[in-house]
Amino acid sequence: MPALRDLQQAMPDKTPVVVEAVSRAADLWRLKNAEAAALFDVPLATWNRMKAGQFRGTLDSDKLMRASLIIGIFKGLRLLFNGPLEYGWPKTPNKGLPYSGRMPLAYMIEGGIPAMMKVRNHIDALRGGM
Repeated sequence: MPALRDLQQAMPDKTPVVVEAVSRAADLWRLKNAEAAALFDVPLATWNRMKAGQFRGTLDSDKLMRASLIIGIFKGLRLLFNGPLEYGWPKTPNKGLPYSGRMPLAYMIEGGIPAMMKVRNHIDALRGGM
C-alpha cells in the first residue's frame, strides 16, 4: 500500500477520479447511500454530491486513506472471487474473526480506518499476498 504522503502528492488534482472510483465500488457493492457515506465518513449530503459528480472539495488525508483502502479491498475481492461474492462479500455476514457474524461492511463502518486496514489485510492474506 503506498504511503499516505505519496498519495497526497500524486493526487492533488485527482479528486474527481478518486471520488469516482470509490463511488463505483460502492455501487457495485450495492451499498445504500447512507452505508457508503458512513464507510467514507462523510455526511450523506456530501456523499450524494460525490456520487452525482458535483463534489468540488478536496480530500483530506483521512479520505485519501479510506479511498485507498476501499479501492484495495475492491481489487482484492475481484482477484479472489469469481461470482456473487466478488461484489457481495462486503454485505455477506461472516462468521470468522474479526467479523463474528457481522457483515464486513458493518465491521468497517464501526471500526473506521483500523478496521478497514484489517479487512484489507484479511483479503490480501486470503489471496496469499501476505
